[in-house]
Amino acid sequence: MSDEHADGLASWREMIVEEMDKRGDAWIDVVALAPADLNLDRVFDSGFGSMRGEPFTLWTRKRVYFPVTYDGAEWCGSVPRDPCDEVVDHLGG
Repeated sequence: MSDEHADGLASWREMIVEEMDKRGDAWIDVVALAPADLNLDRVFDSGFGSMRGEPFTLWTRKRVYFPVTYDGAEWCGSVPRDPCDEVVDHLGG
């Protein structure tokens, strides 16, 4: 979780874009979102406590994005969409 969301208030879109920026991905590359009607701009308290963000899966041409949580704090993680040599570390810890 970045310092940008230190107050805990964020939307999934903000966190997805943050993760995309780290991975060299872009919103224009999105090919699918489940659920399709999810409001990615809804602001919620992503800080410690209890999970408040809606579950989702978002696919781009290169990656798959999803919620990650640790002790109630939430942020966006991603993994490569296709086999490659990228190693994924433990998520949520």
